[in-house]
Amino acid sequence: MSHHDIRSATRPNPDQPMVDVADYVADYRIDSQEAYDTARYMLLDSLACAMLAMKFPDCVKHLGPVVPGATMPGGVRVPGTTHELDPVQGAFAIGAQIRWLDFNDTWLAAEWGHPSDNLGTILSVADYLSRRAVRDGGQPLTVRDVLTYAIKAHEIQGGYALLNSFNRVGLDHVILVRLASTAVATHMLGGDKEQIINAVSHSWIDNGVLRTYRHAPNTGPRKSWAAGDACRRAVIHALNAVNGEVGYPSALSVPTWGFYDIAFKGKPFQFERPFGSYVMENVLFKISFPAEFHAQTAVECAMTLHPQVRDRLDQIEKIVIETQEAGVRIIDKTGPLANYADRDHCIQYMVAVPLIFGRLTAEDYSDTVAADPRIDALRGVMEVKENPQFTRDYFDPDKRYIGNALQVFFKDGSSTDRILVDYPIGHRKRRAEGIPVLMAKCEAALRAHLPTGQVDQILAAAADPARFDAMSVQDFMALYQAGE
Repeated sequence: MSHHDIRSATRPNPDQPMVDVADYVADYRIDSQEAYDTARYMLLDSLACAMLAMKFPDCVKHLGPVVPGATMPGGVRVPGTTHELDPVQGAFAIGAQIRWLDFNDTWLAAEWGHPSDNLGTILSVADYLSRRAVRDGGQPLTVRDVLTYAIKAHEIQGGYALLNSFNRVGLDHVILVRLASTAVATHMLGGDKEQIINAVSHSWIDNGVLRTYRHAPNTGPRKSWAAGDACRRAVIHALNAVNGEVGYPSALSVPTWGFYDIAFKGKPFQFERPFGSYVMENVLFKISFPAEFHAQTAVECAMTLHPQVRDRLDQIEKIVIETQEAGVRIIDKTGPLANYADRDHCIQYMVAVPLIFGRLTAEDYSDTVAADPRIDALRGVMEVKENPQFTRDYFDPDKRYIGNALQVFFKDGSSTDRILVDYPIGHRKRRAEGIPVLMAKCEAALRAHLPTGQVDQILAAAADPARFDAMSVQDFMALYQAGE
């Protein structure tokens, strides 16, 4: 941490966290086969989420040029569409698609977030660079390159999240998407370590967006495109840096004006471990339900109890939900729910729907389903409380559990069993069970939006990791392009 005298105009050495990010992005070699294997599934899953989002007009309206006509033939392809955009707007569009339904991968710690959000930047810049290289007679990037940058972006975002809580100072987790994406995009564009540090300093000087749109009474759809906005801003910082824009070496630590003093209560960042490939290896997949991840195991519990309660809904006296401290803090929500974004961040809603219907899909957050009076009736008899053991297991680096327990009590004095799930099917400890289900989710999403021939090619490539990794980015992205 710098102790620079703010009266002096002498430039200090760059803050160490920015140097560490640049060293990692530029120099670190990923040797973990598990990280690459997981990254491959993460890429397929993220683009499946993007295809699912194409069913929702509120998402689709964000995917074109920022103003009509501002297209870039030969530029970035936006999956599932015919749009070709500049890499800045392309990053926004792809980031918004992947994040829209809250169904992509998740990382939970002191800060939570969705590291695959960074693919908005990575795929946009990679497609732009690859298509340009081919036009100029050069070599395109490969899918393996995308996976490498994704592992590093996951590690930066997740590494910062382990011990540093941005939500507790009111900032949204997409500040870490912007950080990680800025770093890797600068390197992708040819930036050296100094330019990566310069770009990252601009990312920190941006400060962060408020979490206002994620919480009652202001929950709204911005939470679905906030990560895309972070991706867009990251590409701007990266482009500026490689074009010679100077950086701000003590952007974090300078007294009074730095990020620590302005936004982090004067505290420097803390780190649990050096950067490696830990985050990708341990990332959580949302496989079964498009639901905020702190509630995933609660939904599994509700699905288990559905057969026991579906014919006794009017006899229920009380429903007790035990969750982690973070679950209580961010998704325990009472009162009227105004929109989709309100509902998919309400643990009571996410439990009520599977208890009633035996399912939870993206469509279940719609106004039509929400109008069923049984949902609010069940919400009204729910008690949400923290289970301290769930909180301890949540933070334990050897567990990273996301436990929930559910029990239903009836008016006649009887009750169901207390159903407990420590970690969901998307957890590392359930990879063998989860990956076939993840690929089924992926195939269903692709077949619902893309031509059969393209889907068959994607799945055939996915079944052959060596072939998949060797594909050029431009060929890979073409498989996701919609027909005219």
